[in-house]
Amino acid sequence: MPDIRVDEIKKMVSRMRRQALKMALHAGNNGAHLGGGLSCMEILGVLYGGILNINADNPEDRNRDRFIISKAHGVLAYYTALQEKGFLSISDLERFEDNGWMLTGHPSMNLANGIEFSGGSLGHGPSLGIGVALAAKKRKLGYRVFVLLGDGECQEGSVWEAGYAAPSFGLDNLVFIVDANKLQYDGYSEKILSIESMGQAFSNLGWDVDVVDGHDVASLLGSLSQNRNKPLFLIAKTVKGK
Repeated sequence: MPDIRVDEIKKMVSRMRRQALKMALHAGNNGAHLGGGLSCMEILGVLYGGILNINADNPEDRNRDRFIISKAHGVLAYYTALQEKGFLSISDLERFEDNGWMLTGHPSMNLANGIEFSGGSLGHGPSLGIGVALAAKKRKLGYRVFVLLGDGECQEGSVWEAGYAAPSFGLDNLVFIVDANKLQYDGYSEKILSIESMGQAFSNLGWDVDVVDGHDVASLLGSLSQNRNKPLFLIAKTVKGK
């Protein structure tokens, strides 16, 4: 029997990509970070289409799952996923990057619209993710926290500090997802500062580590749906500008 959920998410991602291209065209010279937005479409599609426990009718539910986009330039995937989930409208997306409009090239925190985190400077999301996941443990709440990073971003020291901290705090409700599209602002990530051994390093620190095709919906769903007793470090191998 076909997996209906996988098929529906693939259709959702296709809609997201088409909408993202329209948004980028509308943004014009303001810029839209097409490469990094298009590489994480399936990741966001799986999260918002099949994993996150969130509801646009109750956006501040204390027990909602949290998504933090640390690679904050990936808003083309983020905003289109929020629209699919009912937090934003098509008319909201059509004003992307307009002067004075809420949907800018990096997200600004707005819980009513499902935006948990104001992003821009790379490397900040993991620390916030640890704080939010730790708060769930302290308050005995059952939500999970998902942080999306870029592979170039993983060169930031704050990411590695988070790598040490999460297992020490017993944060089995925390997931880091790396959009490993192999490129960053100045060129190929492996030539600037290779993180090829990062999976093994995080495993040694006490994380569960998975490596999947970041454009394979079924593989992403399979990894993110598993119950874990450790934080998860998921390396999603992607194509920039897919």
